[in-house]
Amino acid sequence: MLRIHFRDADLVRTRVADAPDPLWEIAVSLHRLQTRRGRYVHAAWYRMARRMLREKGLERAVRETLVPLYPRARYFPDFLTPGQAPGEAVTSFRDGAELLLAAPPRRVRREVGRLARTVGAPAWAPRLAETAERRDFVRLLRAYYEAVVAPWTDHMQARLEAERTARLRGLLHGGADGMLAGLAPAMHWRAPVLQVRYPAGVDRDLRLDGRGLTLVPSYFADDAPVSLADPELPPVLWYPVHHRQAPVPPDRGRPPEERLGALLGRARGAVLHAAAYGATTGELARATGVSASAASRHAGTLRDAGLITTVRDGSSVLHTLTPAGAAVLRASGASGATGAVPARRAGDGSRPAGPAPGPPRCGCGAGGQQTVKESALSFLELPT
Repeated sequence: MLRIHFRDADLVRTRVADAPDPLWEIAVSLHRLQTRRGRYVHAAWYRMARRMLREKGLERAVRETLVPLYPRARYFPDFLTPGQAPGEAVTSFRDGAELLLAAPPRRVRREVGRLARTVGAPAWAPRLAETAERRDFVRLLRAYYEAVVAPWTDHMQARLEAERTARLRGLLHGGADGMLAGLAPAMHWRAPVLQVRYPAGVDRDLRLDGRGLTLVPSYFADDAPVSLADPELPPVLWYPVHHRQAPVPPDRGRPPEERLGALLGRARGAVLHAAAYGATTGELARATGVSASAASRHAGTLRDAGLITTVRDGSSVLHTLTPAGAAVLRASGASGATGAVPARRAGDGSRPAGPAPGPPRCGCGAGGQQTVKESALSFLELPT
């Protein structure tokens, strides 16, 4: 049991993060790859993750570097999921990476040592105290994030917004007490203490002492809520959003163009689909079977809605998808959606991953010494 002790000032400073924490979602997505528990809820993500890890050549690095540092166990190092000042959540990969690189070497060595004592750590892990080693490690984290977490950002944000709405309704109807009471069943609010279900054998108290608490809903987490092990760090509590049942998928028996047509109209749905890889007005007209003037009008409507963007290319104009347009195509199951525009939040500093990075000098290459349990390889066994 974790007991979080509030003062009046803490209730005022308690907030719910407005975006997923990328480094935390990296950690818990790696935990998901190490278990079959709850797999039905994330079946589509599992299939995508397996395919992308193979295409990017990241399977070995995940097995030999990431899984040993992020074990599905009672503890993994706090510096891997850094927090900001009290009341501020990390909402971009770039910010999280900078905080990870800024971790004091003494803290990194201390936390790696704790991992070695409690779970077991690879022999190369203490070298992460060196900045150069951590830069290589961050390169691998970025490649993993862009391969298997960033493409799911739209799903994650939608679930988080639903959770934030539920907490806001609790706040409007019952104040801070109502918001915290709505966190059941994983947490139980009995003022001034929030009792949090923790893994068996763990019993601790966290006193906020006026710093407030940042609540961060987590898409991939499926176990008990988790706080940082070091009570001196900014108070953050990650907790799983409820996946009471698998999401209802679109009707895959109908072509994506038909599903888009029901929403946008047949012609505009076809124009949006044709713009997935970039197309001139004439190419849109030929692809959709309408006149050039009609294709131009439909493109203008989609541009005004923020779904496509238009730039001049010599004597013609080129229409391409915006992130919102790509999200609409992905939601419809259109085949060109994933490659058209990488899914990412504006300002996170992400770039397309490209070729998989070489193995970091932290020892994840051929000389990696960590032996990984078979359960950590379960993501390779998914049915196609």
